[in-house]
Amino acid sequence: MQLPSQPITLTAEQIKELNNKLATMRHDINNQLSLINAALELIHYRPDTSQRMMAVLAEQPPRIAAALVQFSGEFEQTLGITRP
Repeated sequence: MQLPSQPITLTAEQIKELNNKLATMRHDINNQLSLINAALELIHYRPDTSQRMMAVLAEQPPRIAAALVQFSGEFEQTLGITRP
């Protein structure tokens, strides 16, 4: 990871945009974690739903990882961080 060699100045708009993206990412991840909890509870109380709920559970980790990768890329781009 190559960090900028000089100080970085962000405008208020850039900070606001990063904060909005972070808030969106947090919201999306919380929703996905809520789906995981709901699926686990449903499996606990209605084991006959386990097959369908396993699909819901399996979808969530890649979605969470994708949200983190997307935000990280936007964050690094805004701050001028590059990867080899």
